[in-house]
Amino acid sequence: QVQLVESGGGLVPAGGSLRLSCAASRLTFNYYAMGWFRQAPGKEREFVASINWSSPRTNYADPVKGRFTISRDNAKRTVYLQMNSLKPEDTAVYYCAADLSDGTNRGAAVWDYWGQGTQVTVSS
Repeated sequence: QVQLVESGGGLVPAGGSLRLSCAASRLTFNYYAMGWFRQAPGKEREFVASINWSSPRTNYADPVKGRFTISRDNAKRTVYLQMNSLKPEDTAVYYCAADLSDGTNRGAAVWDYWGQGTQVTVSS
């Protein structure tokens, strides 16, 4: 079965940086758009960023534009999320996801596969 395994979360002060990684297995990685979502306590899961399987073309949620960068290494079957200038409101569990489409749909329900999540906590 498909596995997406996130890593790189942790506790960081406001203004700091983290780099999340998501390693995929049992997935034809090059065919899938990859994305990151996050879910804070008491809130719905929300789109953060996505990258399609070619070009590559990226999409970002407005709150993270200019601070976060998504990238992928198809040879390593891994997608990354570089997070800079972190804010306390970025605190959430971050999930990696795979979409057989182009990754432009920001609704969580349409994404095909999910990781277990990694906690990111930004202290003020």
